[in-house]
Amino acid sequence: MLELQGTQPLRQRTGVLFVLLLVGHLILISAQVQSRSGVPVLEAVTFGVFSRVQLAFAAVVDFGRNTWGNYVGLRGARAENEALKRQLADLEIRLQEQRALAARTQQLQQLLDLQQSTALPTVAAEVIAGNPNPGILTVTVNRGSSDGVKTDMAVISPKGIVGRVVGRPAAHAARVQLLIDPAAAAAAVIERSRAGGMVAGVDEDPPLQLQLVSNLADVVVGDAVVSSGTDGVYPRGFAIGTVEKSERGHGLYRAIAVRPAVEFSSIEEVLIVLVPARPAAPRAEPAATPTERAK
Repeated sequence: MLELQGTQPLRQRTGVLFVLLLVGHLILISAQVQSRSGVPVLEAVTFGVFSRVQLAFAAVVDFGRNTWGNYVGLRGARAENEALKRQLADLEIRLQEQRALAARTQQLQQLLDLQQSTALPTVAAEVIAGNPNPGILTVTVNRGSSDGVKTDMAVISPKGIVGRVVGRPAAHAARVQLLIDPAAAAAAVIERSRAGGMVAGVDEDPPLQLQLVSNLADVVVGDAVVSSGTDGVYPRGFAIGTVEKSERGHGLYRAIAVRPAVEFSSIEEVLIVLVPARPAAPRAEPAATPTERAK
C-alpha cells in the first residue's frame, strides 16, 4: 500500500512534465512555421487572442464612459429642469400680481369715472374688513367722521347701490350695511315701465326682491331695477339689479326676484355719498271731500 501511494505522485508529476514539454514543443514549432501571409503562426495566434482581449476591454471602457456621461448628463438635466420649474413658478406669481394690479387699476379708474360723472359730493373708501356671508352682511370701510361720513349715508360703486352707513362712524372707519341684508331696503322703480316698489334683501338666491308692486304692473324678466330716491337715503337713478323672476302673486302684489348689479362677495372700493339722509318722501294726501271743504 505504501509503495502504491508513493508511485502515484510520481506519475502525476510525470504527466504534468509531459504536457509542459508538449506545449513548449508546439510553441517552438509555431514560432518557426509561417502562415500563408508570411507571419509566424505563433505571432498570428497571439495577436488574434490579444486583439480580442483589447476589443473586450475597449467595450467595457466605452460602456463605463457612456454610463458615467449619461449619469452626469441626467443630473445636469435634472438640475436644469428644477431651475426651469422655479423660474416658471416665479413668472406665474409675477403674472398673477400683474393681473391683480391691472384689475385693481381698472376698478380704481371706474370709481374715479363714477366720482367725476356724478354731481353728488362723494369720498372714495376702501373695504378693510367684513365678509358678505350669511350672518355678517356688513363691511367696514376706511373712512369715518373725520371725512364727513355720517349715519345713513348711501354707499355706491361703479356697478350700482352697495348699501348704507349704519351705526355711529369712528374717526377713520365706518360700517356699511349691504343691500342684500334681510334688514335692508331701498325704494326702487322698474326703469322701463316706472313701476315702483321697495327692494329688500332676502336669504334666497337671488338675494333681492322687489316688493309692493301691483299684480297689474308691467314687470318682465330682464327689466332693470334702479333706485327711485324716495326713501331719502339712496340717490335717484342708480342701478340695483335685474329682474330674474316676475310672477303674479297670491295677494295684491307680484313676486319679483332681482339679481343684484353689484357682486357683493368681491367689493374692494366704494364711494360714500356725502349727503345726509333726509326723511322719506311723504305720500300724497287724498283730496278733501266737499263736506270737508265746507267745514
